[in-house]
Amino acid sequence: MILASASPRRLELLRQIGIEPDQIVAPDIDETPLAGEPPRAYALRIALAKLVPGDGFVIAADTVAAAGARILPKAETPEQAEKCLTLLSGRRHRVYTGVAVRAPDGRVASRVVGSVVGFARLDAGQLRDYLDGGEWRGKAGGYAIQGKAAAFVDFVSGSYSGVVGLPLHETASLLRGLGYR
Repeated sequence: MILASASPRRLELLRQIGIEPDQIVAPDIDETPLAGEPPRAYALRIALAKLVPGDGFVIAADTVAAAGARILPKAETPEQAEKCLTLLSGRRHRVYTGVAVRAPDGRVASRVVGSVVGFARLDAGQLRDYLDGGEWRGKAGGYAIQGKAAAFVDFVSGSYSGVVGLPLHETASLLRGLGYR
């Protein structure tokens, strides 16, 4: 079993359902969205692109936060995170996680799981405290629902684990469908 992700959250999620990867490989791919690419299509394309070579089962995923048709970045600067969180404040947005699995015989199965997340209106102090903590770094939409940003979330419809980074039910179903025991 290969997990094609350097995300510690994805590893924790897999362990939650009793799967321990034999190898973890961080794919090196260009994650730039294509012009006009819808968030759902982007999440699937990137998940499939992350399927690294290997002899066993390979699991890859990508999570995207979207405000309407706009793909929000994986925040790398405080300014990016602030822009994302200000946009999300007081409204609902969608989170899409594409998951792709390749079996040892080369068959590939994939799925995109969409969830709706609602944020309470953030005041300047909440925003500043969150940004100062740095938890937003590298996170889709500039937040980690499993961390301190949980205090901002007033609504979730869909897959909580999908919002974190790997929809567990769907991942387990894809694995079973490809013969993983």
